[in-house]
Amino acid sequence: MDATLLDAEAEAAVLRVYRQVFAVLAREAGAMIVDPDLLDVDQAILDAFAEAGSDGLTVEQATLACRTYPHDVIVRRFDVLRQYGAITKLVDRPNELRHRAAFAPYVMLMFLRRMSVQGGQGELHQLLTLEAHSVSDPKATEDNGLASIERLTKVFRLLGNELAILVSTSTTAQLRENAQLAWGNERLIEQAEKVHRIVLDRWPGLHRACTSLRMALAAYADAVQLAAGRLVERAGTTRALGLLPIETWLTFTRSSSPEVLAGVLDGLLFDAAAPDFSPQTMVEAVETGRRTGTARMAPPRPTGDVDAPESAAATDREELRAEAERVLAGRASVDVVEVIDDAGDWITARRVLAELTAAHLHDELEYELVWSDGMRIDPNAGTPWATEGVFRRVVS
Repeated sequence: MDATLLDAEAEAAVLRVYRQVFAVLAREAGAMIVDPDLLDVDQAILDAFAEAGSDGLTVEQATLACRTYPHDVIVRRFDVLRQYGAITKLVDRPNELRHRAAFAPYVMLMFLRRMSVQGGQGELHQLLTLEAHSVSDPKATEDNGLASIERLTKVFRLLGNELAILVSTSTTAQLRENAQLAWGNERLIEQAEKVHRIVLDRWPGLHRACTSLRMALAAYADAVQLAAGRLVERAGTTRALGLLPIETWLTFTRSSSPEVLAGVLDGLLFDAAAPDFSPQTMVEAVETGRRTGTARMAPPRPTGDVDAPESAAATDREELRAEAERVLAGRASVDVVEVIDDAGDWITARRVLAELTAAHLHDELEYELVWSDGMRIDPNAGTPWATEGVFRRVVS
């Protein structure tokens, strides 16, 4: 089954975070991950160790357990995991074939996948909650409070610095790719301020460290505002809705009332719905449109006293008059909706409307086409959407 665009975006997010965490280790092991599928291979190997129990696995047993993946890929990833300590020998001796896996790499994989989905915000919320509980503990000391404040200060400094650098040096596409750094920032700042209040109330001597945290929070808030302003400005200028995270649009559509959703279309004018065309018809139309015919020279005009035939303009005028009279059928005026319904389908109605418009614009014909603001919507009609108007004869 083909992966959707959302699946591809999620895999790319996992890979981006994975590179940030394991780039050094993977580079030292000579196997930098460039394909998101390798993350699934690593997880499959660790899953096999989880099922194997305390006896561990040999390389051959691991490849058999992960036989849905190519053999050479499993062997290569097994060696990489072994080189940076995720997999070690069951007993440290030269000829040992069985291996065991540490739980930390698997937990890290779970952590990375969650970060790719939530942008790390869920983990940061949990960290702030734990810090609040830690400094609220009656057994907590001033050193514990100082450690919590310093950890949060570094976290928000890094967040603020990254956003500020992205705003000043990155393209809009790169900023949109990292937009999850700005999600839920108000709640994050509130939780950090709560930890700040607890520490400052319990240990007033830590006011310097608390000041540093306040400055880091202010810098982070400013960076979020700059990033959001740049994204909104770019999206409003180019109408490139993809510049904002898809979650923004999903939340908007799910939480908005019908009036708000309809307001998005204010000021936009839509033509009547076009019929469905087969792919073959569309290809034929495109190919026909590409053809460029040679320029045709006008035929020579008669130079003698021979009567010239009636001009093409006169012929067109009479054809338009005949069509207008057919539509009016002896009446002084007729509703456009009635004309469209009599046509039966949109293709025929479109041709009739084109001829009526031509008759309205013709200088030598006494007809006019007047449109109104209303629109008839009837799902059972041949043309469901029809703009109201009147085609009438002008009496001079």
